[in-house]
Amino acid sequence: MKCQRCTKAATMHITEILAEEQFEELHLCEDCAQKYLYEPPSKKAAKEGEAAVAEDESGAMSRSCPVCGIKFVEFRNSGRLGCPHDYSEFREELVPLLENIHGDTRHAGKSPRRLPQTRKTQTELLHLRKQLQQAVTREAYEEAAELRDRIRQLESS
Repeated sequence: MKCQRCTKAATMHITEILAEEQFEELHLCEDCAQKYLYEPPSKKAAKEGEAAVAEDESGAMSRSCPVCGIKFVEFRNSGRLGCPHDYSEFREELVPLLENIHGDTRHAGKSPRRLPQTRKTQTELLHLRKQLQQAVTREAYEEAAELRDRIRQLESS
């Protein structure tokens, strides 16, 4: 597929949501995509019509984070937030976006294999590690070896 702005091969496929059920698909090469993504919002708004201009000026697009100063439109263009406070500042706009991309708004990743499964095991491991450090400090190496083996056993189960 060719770029819609030049003759190079299209490598970026962008879908702009103009209204509730109105979409615009763009097929651009990398150079044209960079120009498109980083062109000032006023130029894009002029291309998209008066409705988009009104949304930019009055809506969430012009709101900015009080901590880092990033505007939501800057996030939309770059895909990067400025600080952790942006998640709460742009919550209304980010929640549907995250649900659409990831299927949920909470991280549900894997946990490390060696991570203790229960709070009791965690507490016991902390206690044993402290005892191990004390045994090494006292030069009680036999006791330290027993503690080390017990820690390994708890970590592997």
